[in-house]
Amino acid sequence: MRPRRIVILGVAGTGKTTFSRQLAGRIGAPHVCLDAIWPPSLKPADVPTFRELVKEVHAGDTWVSDGNFAATTVDLRLPRADLVLWLERPTWLCALNAVRRLAESGQAHTWRGLPDALRFISRFDRVNRPRIMAALAEHGPRVPVRHFGSRAEEAAFIAEVGG
Repeated sequence: MRPRRIVILGVAGTGKTTFSRQLAGRIGAPHVCLDAIWPPSLKPADVPTFRELVKEVHAGDTWVSDGNFAATTVDLRLPRADLVLWLERPTWLCALNAVRRLAESGQAHTWRGLPDALRFISRFDRVNRPRIMAALAEHGPRVPVRHFGSRAEEAAFIAEVGG
């Protein structure tokens, strides 16, 4: 069975958005980027509005959704998901990608936000990964999880589900 609702997880800088955009295009599903819904200008007080937006864009029968937001969105996304894909990359590569992303035009990320992004990346395995794993166990215990450690594995998956 071809998955119809896919959640893409992984630390900042793993390429979640690039991969999910390609996957969504290949399977003909809407692409949902949580970073686009939660721009850096939003504040913690905006969480209820953010959750409503997340609920709306995940109401459809098909979607590919990228982003973690474990504390605020997994309870909305995981119960509806058919599959979770977790992108894994070395911390140093994610940090390099975070810096490299600043040179791309149209990015919402800024040099001012870089220290926070690098701190998030360096602490991800110790702080965020356990939170996400707990959320997976609670809200998506039956949802299969596949881990990809390379672009080649991702490309093979896209070819597999797109065929």
